[in-house]
Amino acid sequence: MGLKVKHMRNTRTKDLIFEAFVELVNEKDFEKITIQNVTVQARINRATFYSHFQDKYEFLEKSTMDSAIELIHGQTGGICVFTEEKIRKLVHVVFKYHQQVKTNCHRSYKSITPLLRKQMIQALQSYFNSCLHHMCVDDFTFYSQMYSTMIYDAVNLRLTEQTSLSEAEIADKMVHLIGSSRPFIVDSQTPLIGQEH
Repeated sequence: MGLKVKHMRNTRTKDLIFEAFVELVNEKDFEKITIQNVTVQARINRATFYSHFQDKYEFLEKSTMDSAIELIHGQTGGICVFTEEKIRKLVHVVFKYHQQVKTNCHRSYKSITPLLRKQMIQALQSYFNSCLHHMCVDDFTFYSQMYSTMIYDAVNLRLTEQTSLSEAEIADKMVHLIGSSRPFIVDSQTPLIGQEH
């Protein structure tokens, strides 16, 4: 019972810190936000902040990674399979990830895009690693890194207006590229390859 209460308290404190950051980052650039700004906004003391995060950069890294993982899990249901539908959903995840960050951190969005790229590719790679490892694919780490980078960078071309392709057209191209690189992708009508992990 005590552990559950402590976990709930920790979760609530982290929520307060996150909410404070979102409010502050809409008023000023991330670089100009101080820990004191955050603690005053969240109505917590500095020791409480530092019991959860080393500094604001660790907070940003953790929150962007948590967001990426949460979005992937939400779109895939946590089930690692290789289908056209799942590839399309992962393309959608990258678009949604950027939309969320742009909405919540519009003043600092451009300055944190390198971090967003790193975190989302890492989260995608973790998903692909689970899928391909379970399927006993040789060199699964190579393929998971390649697919993750391909999907992220394809979406980024649209976000940076280097292509006029729509989200659906980008998803079509990713399905084709990933499908042609290895014969283990299946269409949505075929029984799923892979299992829940």
